[in-house]
Amino acid sequence: MPEIDRPIPPYLQVVNSLRARIVRGELAEGDTVPSERQIAEDWGISRATATKVLAALRSEGLVESRQGIGTVVQARARLHHSPADRLQTMSKTGRIYPPGQYAVIKSAGLAPAPAHVAEALGIAEGSQAIRRYRVTHNEDGPVSSSISWFAAELAEAVPALLEAERIPGGTPGAIEQATGRAWVDGKDQIGAKNADAEEAEALGVAEGTALIVGRNTTRDAEGEVIEFGEYLTTGDRWSVYTYTRSQD
Repeated sequence: MPEIDRPIPPYLQVVNSLRARIVRGELAEGDTVPSERQIAEDWGISRATATKVLAALRSEGLVESRQGIGTVVQARARLHHSPADRLQTMSKTGRIYPPGQYAVIKSAGLAPAPAHVAEALGIAEGSQAIRRYRVTHNEDGPVSSSISWFAAELAEAVPALLEAERIPGGTPGAIEQATGRAWVDGKDQIGAKNADAEEAEALGVAEGTALIVGRNTTRDAEGEVIEFGEYLTTGDRWSVYTYTRSQD
């Protein structure tokens, strides 16, 4: 049974739990989320607090109320699954993508590392690195595009990184299985830009459309970079992060 951790506001703990289930796909598009009564019973909180939980999820655009049905998930068109979300999903479910999403690997191979990639990987600018380019889709079409970069020497241990094919369980799992190097922490950076012609074609939008652009870095226990990635998604999608004020 779920338990309340008192230092964090109870309603926020429940919101975080339900949000994570939606992001991982355990509560899929159109699924009914627990009612106020059920939330109150499961978590041992008041009905008023349970009402606040559902209101918070509605305000994030993750659920909506439907007459005669209840509160249902409606996140597909507005939610962006960040690299952090995908890593957490993989850790919890063994899948890198939630139900209804899949990736098409457009290209994979060795390529000269641009300056910012080389700096992240700790190699000289222009040195060869593994580059994997993918476009993620759901049933409505493209959701995001991304490029992952890895040190060239990983190709010997994980030759699938050089193949334009999906890797079951995702690249982090394949690297960990082959080398024992597991990700232990990561960093996401987020900005914005307007789509150029190539980006617009990949995402099925007009050239000049506002895009969210992100960079993500994952490191192993020794602090060495496992993967440096860059992703693009349309500006009407939201990544969700939560935080609480330290009590120290």
